[in-house]
Amino acid sequence: MSAQPFWETTSLKDMTRKQWESLCDGCALCCLHKLEDEDTEEVYYTDVHCRYMDTANCNCTVYLERQEKVPNCVWLTPDQASEFHWLPDSCAYRVLAEGRKLADWHPLISGDPNSVHEAGVSIKGKGVADNQVAEEDWEDHIIWKA
Repeated sequence: MSAQPFWETTSLKDMTRKQWESLCDGCALCCLHKLEDEDTEEVYYTDVHCRYMDTANCNCTVYLERQEKVPNCVWLTPDQASEFHWLPDSCAYRVLAEGRKLADWHPLISGDPNSVHEAGVSIKGKGVADNQVAEEDWEDHIIWKA
């Protein structure tokens, strides 16, 4: 009998940096710009993504410099787990913070880093860069409510 995987036995706060980073499925949905209704606090996702997102492979082209290039880029940490309501329901960070199980298509389950794209969960090949759409027009690009 094999041991349980680390994400089932280790709390988010107790994970090593390597374990924490491995939770990211590579969907890049967190790189989509979101709009929040100030009255209801509801979060709406747009199809507008960060200009540094390479949608051909869902990678940030300036990952190590992202805080300097995009000061409001969110750097997820275990201490923020209770605030992950704005992340998509499918995000492993949110899934585990809410006590749910990872989806079958998650690369840690499937063993295949492309399974997230094959499942249609990522923004691979989708969206428009934020330097191509005026911010006041982002409401026209809403694709779903979180």
